[in-house]
Amino acid sequence: MLRNHGLNRRAFLRSTGATAVLGAVGARSALASEVAATAVAPTGLGAAREDFDFDEIYDRRGSDCVKWDRAIEQYGPEIEVGMGIADMDFRAAPCITQAIAERCSHENWGYQHRDSSFTDAVVAWNQRRYDLDIDPSTIVWTSGVHPGIIAGLHTFAPPGSRVLLTTPTYNGFYSDLRFTRTIAEDSEMKVVGGRYEIDWEDFERRVQRVHAFILCNPQNPTGNCWSAEDMTRMGEICLEHRVPVLSDEIHCDFVTKGQKYTPFASLDRRIADNSVTFKSNSKTFSLAANKVAWYFSTNPAFMERLRPYTRADLSTIGMVAARAANNEGEEWLDQLLVYLDGNHDLTESYIGEKIPGVEYTKAQGTFLAWLDMSGLMDRIDAQGQADYENRTAAQPVDPETILQRWLAGNARIYLNNGPSYGTGGEGHMRMNIATSRQLVQRALDNLSGAIAAL
Repeated sequence: MLRNHGLNRRAFLRSTGATAVLGAVGARSALASEVAATAVAPTGLGAAREDFDFDEIYDRRGSDCVKWDRAIEQYGPEIEVGMGIADMDFRAAPCITQAIAERCSHENWGYQHRDSSFTDAVVAWNQRRYDLDIDPSTIVWTSGVHPGIIAGLHTFAPPGSRVLLTTPTYNGFYSDLRFTRTIAEDSEMKVVGGRYEIDWEDFERRVQRVHAFILCNPQNPTGNCWSAEDMTRMGEICLEHRVPVLSDEIHCDFVTKGQKYTPFASLDRRIADNSVTFKSNSKTFSLAANKVAWYFSTNPAFMERLRPYTRADLSTIGMVAARAANNEGEEWLDQLLVYLDGNHDLTESYIGEKIPGVEYTKAQGTFLAWLDMSGLMDRIDAQGQADYENRTAAQPVDPETILQRWLAGNARIYLNNGPSYGTGGEGHMRMNIATSRQLVQRALDNLSGAIAAL
């Protein structure tokens, strides 16, 4: 039973003002009309489609969103599908919109009191979905996973020290290292049968000269959901060499069919005690702009050391949205996961059958597709063009930037540049498929057509 947070939500939503606000969030957009004639029929999802219409094209252009508006600013209005930064194009879960509207009806924005209901919602979510027991007293709020990891780096890795990353990995880690004046120690993973695996010999050699290890679980951009066995081996090695594990688990709620997310904090206690876990529902419910995250550890000494480096200037709207999502958003997410799994299946099968020069093995987690485009890069002579431009360019141009430009101009899609994800990112692009399947289809059709025209 959810507690009453001071305003009667149902009564409020019956009011004419709230009805107008929620109803005005948008009819089907102009962008939907543009693709309706060519869109394939979505696959059936049974009851899921009766409740939440993820196939709706919800137009974000002109809303100052990075995913669409920055891509259009860079490459022009011919961009038809923005598939860059990792947030989603779907309407927010209704419970979130309702909770925000309810809070906005109270027209005062003074200092917010964070009672136990906010932390209780986080604890309950992790218990229900992952059987993970988190001591609520160990949860520290922060305005994002980045500030949390930065607090961890300030705690364990003094300026000038090295921090281990298994690459390719989330490019934002590199900005965290620059901010803390620490140095990336890339341990490039191996690709075996289309799957990424830890190079254990290289990992153990490099861990001996670092002060911390940042784990990405599930791994962005490769989509790996690390097994308990793999993480135990990582944890044993780090424990042996007294290297704390900073585990970014922001994508943990996204796993594809037949896969499993294992929290690092659920491992053997002595291994878990050598770690700090960083989480948020900013990916799960596309709440990045609300700036709310949290971290925790089973090790009280670690928490005591991290707290002085953390200042959480959190917004009322962000906290209200996070609580509503954790308490009431589960059904929305469960239906979304089925839809995203279908997007992954479509992407893998379409590329395998119709797009020569590009390879994709279905991700185990995240809503990201890590595409090997080295064959396409050879066909457009991306290296040769980069070499030519670098004769006079003020800033170095890499072959993947040439490819990104080619994709924007010829396939009218925007993807993220592979080398930004560290060693091993060369020849790759990251595609965000958390959007209407109609737009995924259009992007793939455009790419196929552009390659056929070569």
